[in-house]
Amino acid sequence: MTNTPDLKTSATVATLDDLAKLASYSLVDTLNCDPDAKANGVDHAPRQVFTGHFVPVNPTPIQDSEYVAHSQTFFHELGFADSMAHSADFMRMFCGDLSRVPEPMRKIGWATGYALSIFGTEYTQQCPFQTGNGYGDGRAVSVLEVVINGQRWEMQLKGGGRTPYCRGADGRAVLRSSVREFLAQESMHALGVPTSRSLSLYVSKSDKVQRPWYSQGSRARDPDRFISEAVAISTRVAPSFIRVGQLELFGRRARKQEHPQALQELEKIVLHLIDREYGDVIDKHLGTAEKILLLARAFRSRLTALVANWIRVGYCQGNFNSDNCAAGGFTLDYGPFGFCEVFSPYYQPWTGGGQHFAFLNQPVAAERNFHMFCTALQPLLTSLTSQKDCLQQFDEIRSGFSAEMQTQLEQMWASKLGLGTFNAALFNGLQTLMAQTPVDYTIFFRELSTLPDDIGPLKKSFYGASEGMDAIWSAWLAMWQSLVGSSSGSASTGDANASESRSREDISTQMKRVNPKYILREWFLAPAYSQASAGDYALVRELQKVMTQPYAEQSQEVEEKYYRLKPTALFDIGGVSHLSCSS
Repeated sequence: MTNTPDLKTSATVATLDDLAKLASYSLVDTLNCDPDAKANGVDHAPRQVFTGHFVPVNPTPIQDSEYVAHSQTFFHELGFADSMAHSADFMRMFCGDLSRVPEPMRKIGWATGYALSIFGTEYTQQCPFQTGNGYGDGRAVSVLEVVINGQRWEMQLKGGGRTPYCRGADGRAVLRSSVREFLAQESMHALGVPTSRSLSLYVSKSDKVQRPWYSQGSRARDPDRFISEAVAISTRVAPSFIRVGQLELFGRRARKQEHPQALQELEKIVLHLIDREYGDVIDKHLGTAEKILLLARAFRSRLTALVANWIRVGYCQGNFNSDNCAAGGFTLDYGPFGFCEVFSPYYQPWTGGGQHFAFLNQPVAAERNFHMFCTALQPLLTSLTSQKDCLQQFDEIRSGFSAEMQTQLEQMWASKLGLGTFNAALFNGLQTLMAQTPVDYTIFFRELSTLPDDIGPLKKSFYGASEGMDAIWSAWLAMWQSLVGSSSGSASTGDANASESRSREDISTQMKRVNPKYILREWFLAPAYSQASAGDYALVRELQKVMTQPYAEQSQEVEEKYYRLKPTALFDIGGVSHLSCSS
């Protein structure tokens, strides 16, 4: 699970002119443009978009921009020179000004529409027109597609200004939320969890907007004041930004026959998704019906693996609507996310999220999103074939989600516990104990990875005394030790004790590869973006360095600062223990 990219890769892209040579705009060149769109991209007021896959939009640049951070890891993977992040033309482009980009780059970006489903229920009332035709990328503007070493990447400005989907909002992201998303994407990639990637982060030294947020030390559930915050633009990158909600939009239109091209537009977006995200696993020469079956199966595999990975590292998406579910099967949209500290199956960082999106309910939420994904594809598949076996296969793929999710979860829990196979009794006992004590989720599993002889090391993860629980914990640990010992195998040659020692070391090493030591706790983030708001980005960059090595045994200073329990004084504090939708 550990990601350790080679940072010695020589740079092949040193200037914006070099990057321009890699441009390749598949979405806008192959899909349908909104026929009501303005060719010049000056399209920043809320309106209904009835047809088409995208709207050309000029991003709105931020003024007096300043560099905050870039992803050295991702730059090096792409072959970008680090110096490029500081260059004037690169900063200009990724701060929203496309007016002077070199050819064949284009001077207009694009935004896309999508539908909304919450936990498997279709909604339209979030659209200001009550039709579903005004919902989509309200402040996200894609500005470039490139192909590098055979891999296509789409680059999208978060906070790039208003689009027709802005629903009356200002189209901006603030530095606080931009720091959170930038670092979260860096952290999740390093944790080995599929995710959109961070490219760069810039802030305006003059542009400000008002946002609701919490007073210092507030224990209110929702923000209790408005504050003035600096606007920022972060660039996130992914093979595509196609969401389940995007497919739903076209699936609904086809199902309701809203316009003559509805079914054709659904087919085009589905085939485009396959080309962009699944071209390596779906033969392009197959018929569309066969492709749909393979797509559904492949997405099911990716989505179940993704959610198992989320739970492995303690991540809770918070708001796992279908529009926040990437059809490519990776983590997308870091709004009210959080990492579980005090273990609870019902951990939910978002005050508006409810238990249906809570930590250990994420598998069920994913199943609901997969159901909506299949519902969106159904009109197309039905139009292509009347063969009962094909339609039956599709239904079997849909209904098989729960079983595959359970298999992924059991494999994940077994790996966290250092076992070859899942043991339900052991796991159920542990889950009960972790909730009763309670324990810090990350610290507990990391300490368990040292294969302790007694519960002493595990107590580092306990929030409060475990009076009356020591004997129960010791009994559980003994049960676990017997299972770990039996799964480590016996020596066939050489000294038995030495072989056992090596086997224990191997188990510990494997466990440490799946149980991180460092996670992006909200109370680490809060002082980082607070200092950044005063122009000091040192803590942001320090967190970036630490969180891109989450499995490593770092320095004693790092361990003392970032491998510890949440201070009691920070419990139930707004913006640290819980938050409303981050913007």
